[in-house]
Amino acid sequence: MVEAPETKIAPYGSWKSAINAKLIAKTSVRLSETSLHKGRYYWLESRPAEHGRNVLVESCPQQGRRDLVSAPLSIRSKVHEYGGGSYLVQGDTLYFVLAEDQCLYRMPLSGAQPEAITPRRDCRYADLVLDEKRNRLICVEEDHRNLSEGVEPRARIIAIDLGKPLPCVPKVLLEGADFYSNPTLNTEGSKLAFLRWHHPNLPWDATELCIATIDNGGEISTVVQVAGGENESIFQPQWSPKGELFYVSDRNNWWNLYRLGSDTPLWEKKAEFATPQWTFGMSTYGFVGTEEILCTFTEAGRWSLALINTLTGVHQAIQQPYCDIESLHCENGKAVMIAAGSDRFPAVVAFNRANQALQVIAKSNSYDLPGNLFSNAREITFTLDGREVYGFYYPPHNPQFSAPEREKPPLIVFSHGGPTGATSAGLNLKVQYWTSRGFAILDVNYSGSTGYGRRYRDRLAHQWGLYDVEEVCAGAQYLVSQGLADPERLLIKGGSAGGYTVLAALTFHDTFKAGASHYGIGQLSSLAKDTHKFESRYLDKLVGPWPAAEAVYRERSPIHHVEKLCCPVIFFQGMEDKVVPPNQAETMVQALKLRGIPVSLITFANEGHGFRSGDSIEMALEGELEFYSRIFGFPLAEPGPGIDIENLA
Repeated sequence: MVEAPETKIAPYGSWKSAINAKLIAKTSVRLSETSLHKGRYYWLESRPAEHGRNVLVESCPQQGRRDLVSAPLSIRSKVHEYGGGSYLVQGDTLYFVLAEDQCLYRMPLSGAQPEAITPRRDCRYADLVLDEKRNRLICVEEDHRNLSEGVEPRARIIAIDLGKPLPCVPKVLLEGADFYSNPTLNTEGSKLAFLRWHHPNLPWDATELCIATIDNGGEISTVVQVAGGENESIFQPQWSPKGELFYVSDRNNWWNLYRLGSDTPLWEKKAEFATPQWTFGMSTYGFVGTEEILCTFTEAGRWSLALINTLTGVHQAIQQPYCDIESLHCENGKAVMIAAGSDRFPAVVAFNRANQALQVIAKSNSYDLPGNLFSNAREITFTLDGREVYGFYYPPHNPQFSAPEREKPPLIVFSHGGPTGATSAGLNLKVQYWTSRGFAILDVNYSGSTGYGRRYRDRLAHQWGLYDVEEVCAGAQYLVSQGLADPERLLIKGGSAGGYTVLAALTFHDTFKAGASHYGIGQLSSLAKDTHKFESRYLDKLVGPWPAAEAVYRERSPIHHVEKLCCPVIFFQGMEDKVVPPNQAETMVQALKLRGIPVSLITFANEGHGFRSGDSIEMALEGELEFYSRIFGFPLAEPGPGIDIENLA
């Protein structure tokens, strides 16, 4: 009998882990935008080791996998800044948006130099669909030409005649709304379904599902709104093989699947069959047969797979090991998706309807880590002022280490971005990086998060900076009350909108002893006045209309109450960020310096909103760990990068 090795006794936070920053930054890839065409699987890989280059990969059983675009080419749309919907494989041709100039290109799958099909004219494109009947490409265009102060980019649905000499100027099919997405043609090419919405709404607030009739000359003859509108969010319109239009709506509080013409969901369920449309090309269902849908849905923060018969409504759950599923696309009895389990890295996964088999096509991380190193998510629910709040708790875990007797672990509360978004229980090395070093993690789905119905999502209306902040504090205190965290080492971190929750929690409450803001918001009025079109009216609902609610903005902005912030903070900021401009972090840091509070600012010259380069990701992880170790005085298992901390004695 082989005895298990003795664990080493070491303080929480100082455990040595095989999950290091270089592993996360250089050997992991971010998977997105799957598709399936003629039995071949496609997806994008964002590769930190190549400075975040987005590479389209093709895989087929006979020939294996290959990259379809070579360095330095990168595929990425910047419509709405967040992009998505950046390529289309149709026939033997690839159509894509080139990251460098945002023009549309095409190239044969057999390999050749890409050919520009739109001229360079400061326009961006997304959601590509081929109109085979008329040999043209239809997509969303965001026009940034001739913008002056107070003038926003213009949104349109356009068509590009592929029979003309290329590149050619697109033809406008639809315009007038503030935003468009999801153009989709029926089989005959006679009807174009699409979504549109208008300020101050975002797509999870109110969208309109419309059908445009296309005449023989390819012109739009009529446009009829068929669903959606005030207080109804529509997601992913899609034509069935029989020519019926399906879509997801939250009209009954839950994002459920509907067929046009019926007010009853295909499967009425207290679950979400959609997710907030931050990017283009999102998909949670598809047709694996003429009358059968494969779909994914979330309950209590965990995603499942099921089949639904569109005639009978009979549904069947599919047994599978994943808890986080996205980007699901179907073709001829097969499907492809991105899925992660609590102990499985995100992967491109294929599904075969004939035998209901799941097969991993590609992994986001091929590094062989022992499964016993991972901390498993535990669902928790706590109550604050009658509000139930949800989250995932990860205990510190490393089979090689244990802490000294009676020591409680430091706790890091994660505040997800959005704030309209959600966290999941899928395996995330950026969580395991901390738990394997002896930190406890609480990942909170505070009020306003998705996955718990529209009423839960709308709970944050006019309460951003209040409910979310109160709830991350209450979650930390709940774990302290359970004996699971050290009350003197409560930490909080978050990015973007999550970074605002971090700064507000540190400023207006005394729960946390330190925090980390990754491209977070310090001054709400700056965000209201100086951000991109997609989110320019986001705060109308979250805080109040600007400038009428200026007093509320000031009241909830940490920068105007910096005298209340009395604990150390580290900031990470991309200098090319168009969503949260760098002056947000710089202003906050300067104020903390003047107050004598320990503070550190780490900037990345070539990063935008979120970090893509491996070096940046590595520095953000190691710098944050070093910051905490120096603030709280625990030793590091390995030397940190040597960050500068102002005002640290």
